[in-house]
Amino acid sequence: MKLPIIFTLLIVFLVSSTSCKKNKLHPVLSIPFDITIDINLPTYSNLTGVGGYAYVTGGVKGIIVYRRSLGEFVAFDRKSPADEGNCEKPLETNADNFLELDDLCTGAKFSLFDGAPISGSEFGLRMYAVAFDGNSTLRIYN
Repeated sequence: MKLPIIFTLLIVFLVSSTSCKKNKLHPVLSIPFDITIDINLPTYSNLTGVGGYAYVTGGVKGIIVYRRSLGEFVAFDRKSPADEGNCEKPLETNADNFLELDDLCTGAKFSLFDGAPISGSEFGLRMYAVAFDGNSTLRIYN
């Protein structure tokens, strides 16, 4: 009696484990870099207030940094994970909603708040580590 139950459970396990998709690698390459910026400089002055963002050189197609709160920043690569290599344009903030990043080539949309895909992409944005000294120095690295 126990043998058919064990056999059935084994079959269910094998079928469910082989039907799963393989994990896909993130399509945006991880390029090593380490950048430190001073948010008090005019170029990065938008980062002095909560909700501000600024473009920074680095990564694959540049980086966008967003200030979520007084002490929290996030940084994302401006290369769209929906782009298969044909587009030379980096992601741009939406003119009607700055919290949305648009891929002008594929039409994909992403959240600037957390990098999640809104539409048109299986993957979210490549996120980079950020360290803030609590004053004016912001380090972005991977």
